[in-house]
Amino acid sequence: MQAFMTAISDPMRRAALQIVWDGGEHCVCELMAKLDATQSRMSRHMKTLKLAGIIVDRRDAQWVRYRRNPDLAPEFVAIIDAVLDAETATQRNAA
Repeated sequence: MQAFMTAISDPMRRAALQIVWDGGEHCVCELMAKLDATQSRMSRHMKTLKLAGIIVDRRDAQWVRYRRNPDLAPEFVAIIDAVLDAETATQRNAA
C-alpha cells in the first residue's frame, strides 16, 4: 500500500497515468512529448509506477511501451479513477 500511495502522490506520475489509463499502450517517447519531460525523468517515474504494480511494460525494439496493469486490484483501480477524476475537475475549474 505504501508503494502504491507513493507512486500516485507525484503530479508527473499522475499526469502519466492520465495518459496510460485509457487502456492503450504508450511509448516513453509519447509520454515525454506530452509531459515535456526528459527520457531519464520519464523512465524513472514509469519505473516507480511499474514497481507499485500500477502499470506494466513491454519492450518493442528500442522502445518500451506502457499500459495500465490489467490485473490491478479493483479497489486500487477505483482509487486511481477517483484521484484522476478529481484532478481533472480541479484543472477544469482552474481554467
